[in-house]
Amino acid sequence: AIILLFPINWDIEGYKWIFITSQIQKINYATATKSVYAGICVGNLAPGRATEFLAKIHFFKPENRISITVLHFVNGMFQLSITVLFGLLALLLRSNASTDNDELLKTVSIILSAVVMLGFVLALFNINKLMNWLYKRFSKNSSAEAVHISWGNGLLVKLFFFSFVRYMVFSLQFVLLMHIFNVQANYVYLFTGIYIYFLFTTIIPMFSIIEAAVRTAIALVVFSDLGLSNASLAVVAILLWLINIVFPSIVGYIILLRENLSLSSFTFKNKTK
Repeated sequence: AIILLFPINWDIEGYKWIFITSQIQKINYATATKSVYAGICVGNLAPGRATEFLAKIHFFKPENRISITVLHFVNGMFQLSITVLFGLLALLLRSNASTDNDELLKTVSIILSAVVMLGFVLALFNINKLMNWLYKRFSKNSSAEAVHISWGNGLLVKLFFFSFVRYMVFSLQFVLLMHIFNVQANYVYLFTGIYIYFLFTTIIPMFSIIEAAVRTAIALVVFSDLGLSNASLAVVAILLWLINIVFPSIVGYIILLRENLSLSSFTFKNKTK
C-alpha cells in the first residue's frame, strides 16, 4: 500500500502542474507526469532540489520556459506553505504538551514560518512583474513580455487543495510504515511528530548523497520518545526516502533516456538535436 501511494502522490503533483501552467501552455497528463518525474531525477543534482526545474521546463516550448521556471518555484511554495503551517502547528502543540518548553525553538519556527509565508504572498501578488523582469533580462527579444497570470477561477483553491491532499498522502505513508513496526503511540503525538519531521526535512537543504543520513538523524531526534529502536527509525526514514524520492528518480531517469535528453538540453534556448 505504501509503494502504491507513491505514484498517486506524484500523479497529484502532475495535475497541479497542469493547472498552474495552463495559462502559459496547455499540456496533457502524459506530458505533465513526464515533466514531473524528470524533474525529480535532475533535482538530485543540487541541495533543496534547486535544479528540478531544468528538466521540467524542457517539456514546454522554448519561448515559454522562463515563465514556466517561475511557475515551478511558485508551485513548490504552495506545497511548502502547507508543510510549514502544519509543522508549526505541530511544534506549538508539542511544546505546550511538554514540561520543558523550548521557547527558542518556537521563536525560530514562528520567524521562519513568517518569512516563508511572506515570501509566498509576495511571489503570488508579484508573479507577473517577476516574469516580465526575467523576460527582459534573458529573452532574445528585449521587448517581449511574459503571459499574464491570473489566480482567478478557483486556481488558488485547487492548488492549495491538491497540495493538502499530497501532504496527507505523505502522512499516510509514514503512519503505515510506523504500523509495520507495531508502534502503539498516541495519534496526536505520532502525527505531530510526522509534521515536525516533514518540516525539518523540507527546510534543511540536503545533497542526495547524504539525504538518507540527514533524514535518519532528524527522525531519531523527532521520534526519540516513541519507543522504537534507532535501527527501526532509520529503516522507516530510509524507506520513506526510497519510495518517494529514489523510485520516482529512477522513473525520471528512464524518461530522460527515452527523450534522449542530457544536461546540455536543459536551457531556455532551442537546441537542434
